[in-house]
Amino acid sequence: MSDDIILGPNQYGKAEVRVVRINRDTPVHEIQDLNVTSLLRGDFADTFLTGDNAKVLATDTQKNTVYAFAKSQGIRTPEEFLLALARHFVEYPEVEGGRWSAESYPWERISVNGSAHEHSFVKSKQEIRTAAVTVEDGVEYVLGGFKELTVLKSTGSEFHGFPRDEYTTLPETHDRIMATDISTRWLYTDHTALTSADFDVIYAQVKQAVLEQFASVHSASLQQTLYAAGQSVLRAVPQIEDIRFAMPNNHHYVVDLSPFGLDNPNEVFEAGDRPYGLMNASVTRASAREKPEAWKWIAGFN
Repeated sequence: MSDDIILGPNQYGKAEVRVVRINRDTPVHEIQDLNVTSLLRGDFADTFLTGDNAKVLATDTQKNTVYAFAKSQGIRTPEEFLLALARHFVEYPEVEGGRWSAESYPWERISVNGSAHEHSFVKSKQEIRTAAVTVEDGVEYVLGGFKELTVLKSTGSEFHGFPRDEYTTLPETHDRIMATDISTRWLYTDHTALTSADFDVIYAQVKQAVLEQFASVHSASLQQTLYAAGQSVLRAVPQIEDIRFAMPNNHHYVVDLSPFGLDNPNEVFEAGDRPYGLMNASVTRASAREKPEAWKWIAGFN
């Protein structure tokens, strides 16, 4: 009887290479703090099927390349650093493509006597910046993004008019806290746009647009806020063709204080942990073709 078991899509590499690069070109130092993952794709079936490593570029070599490039290439933005790594690795004849991704951890200068210190930093507790570069069939796809941007509005949010059945207990509300941890990734349009893209400027534009929509939209649902944020980004940034979100609904429940003889007009809440609602959506340009290669194996966004 023939064996109908085959090896499916695969990749391998070195995950979560922690690299900190200090730029000392001037007395005012700059810091880039990245967590980089390198995953190669190609004709690597032999190593999975028989353990033959003749075509395998060791994961340790990939790790060392990250550190070497941090020195020789520098790190201006996560996107540019990943593009440099990708273009290096696809020069190997065994490597047909892959994905290179990074988390970027923000640091802010410590203020001393009202002035920003030249070489002392405090780690920011806001969002984590993300980036990913995929190469498939010789085409480069670049994703920007961030995750864990925690936001809350104390009013300006409602939720009502939904269907009810025998299992529905949620009361309708016309005034509630809305809170979420925003994670988003966006796809840049094409290689031409990338050659002139200022990734730091675009990152700031996206974040500001998302925050402004969260704050200003009088929301009947978290889904409505999500779409408004994506729409605002695409209108503001022509270099982006598709933006995707993952937004949990961080529930806040009004505490019943009547047993203690106290009224509670939406002032004291219990912050829920789990379970939680979860909203996923893509906001894209109607003219953009689908590019599943860019999103494949991007957890939560494909």
